[in-house]
Amino acid sequence: MILSTLDQSARYEALHPLFKPFFDYVKAHDLLHAAPGRISLDGDSLYINNVCADLKAAADQVLEVHRDYLDIHVVLEGEERFGWLPLAEAADERQPFDPATDCALYGDRPASWLTLRPGDFVIVYPEDAHAPVVGDGGQVRKLIGKVRLVP
Repeated sequence: MILSTLDQSARYEALHPLFKPFFDYVKAHDLLHAAPGRISLDGDSLYINNVCADLKAAADQVLEVHRDYLDIHVVLEGEERFGWLPLAEAADERQPFDPATDCALYGDRPASWLTLRPGDFVIVYPEDAHAPVVGDGGQVRKLIGKVRLVP
């Protein structure tokens, strides 16, 4: 997992060929005021889910993992807590991996928590079980970049 800010994103662009197009698009567009929904940048290889999500209590949020995509979570407005656990330590599988949704769910508790504010981003890899959109009520406006591991 990588935690940083948009003004430092160039440090990470060499890690995947689709990171630079993602960050360039995010920085060049006013996505806070854009309608929520999917933004396709490169078909199914690179797209953004622009969402306004209701924050959940930590006890009510499960961990999710993906195999085919990396996630890049970027907070636009509000604040969210973001839980993390190494997938190797996850044992309480609640939903087996579904290739159609590229997702499995686990009931384990995160080992670490981050607080993400506007301009922060976190990149999660397949080995990173993560619990996003956690907070004490309210909403967070955010982007979830979906980056195919093998473009």
